[in-house]
Amino acid sequence: MIKFENVDVVYPNGFRGLNDINLEIHQGEFVAIIGLSGAGKSTLIRAVNGLVPYTNGTLTVGDTVVDPRNKSKLRKLRSKVGMIFQQFNNVGRISVLNNVLIGRSAFTPTWRSLIGWYGSHDREVAFQSLERVGIVEKSYNRAAALSGGQQQRVAIARVLAQDPEVILADEPVASLDPPTARKVLGDLRTIQRDLGITCVVNMHHLDLARDYADRIIGMRNGEVVFDGATQDATEDVIADVYQRPRSADDATQVQGGAGLREDAENATEADLNGPVTGSGNDSERKDIA
Repeated sequence: MIKFENVDVVYPNGFRGLNDINLEIHQGEFVAIIGLSGAGKSTLIRAVNGLVPYTNGTLTVGDTVVDPRNKSKLRKLRSKVGMIFQQFNNVGRISVLNNVLIGRSAFTPTWRSLIGWYGSHDREVAFQSLERVGIVEKSYNRAAALSGGQQQRVAIARVLAQDPEVILADEPVASLDPPTARKVLGDLRTIQRDLGITCVVNMHHLDLARDYADRIIGMRNGEVVFDGATQDATEDVIADVYQRPRSADDATQVQGGAGLREDAENATEADLNGPVTGSGNDSERKDIA
């Protein structure tokens, strides 16, 4: 389903974010990517979506070769590859329902999505998506009024409204307290099992990876150093994954990346799924479920 063949990512300043990655993620898997900050987790997951262009090799999703230079092809790919961020990227001043309807942009003429004019089927899909994550009763609340856990569930519902084949989640629970983090990951796991969607999730916490994933990929220095079933992630394996991968100066270089990494970190739903009705960065974050 997702295939990396000898993929490199070299940032404009010469820093190597991914080094000769060969990796295959199959349809319907729930994969956790673990490793220290700067190990290459975000670079890998964002390369799948074209947010970070790869330098060498071939990266395919299904039958589609990921090509960030081909905007039309990339937009079509992103309509089937949902992306969830740590920052939620909800439009805080509009309702929860309208946030989820943004996920229907690929199915709606551009002029209609720009003014928020969605049909009855789109609204039905949005309500169903909110019901799946257990917050349909919040449909008409302003997104900014919700707790952090609820806002992340809005983000999941928006991705579900896309009818995706793949869900990528970049540190989706890093800003949440442990019980809320488990609730959010539990929602993702249930969705993955019920709908057969491929889920690839970056996370720092090994216990969460072991509890929710089918497979764990460990990264260090931009390379895959472990790839196996959850039960095979022994203490020796994990100790190897979490060795200090690079200097603090190197980590700073990755975050800079001549602006490219920062742009990827700040990408909004507008960058991924088409036009939205406002900025995706005015949500108010809280950490209570």
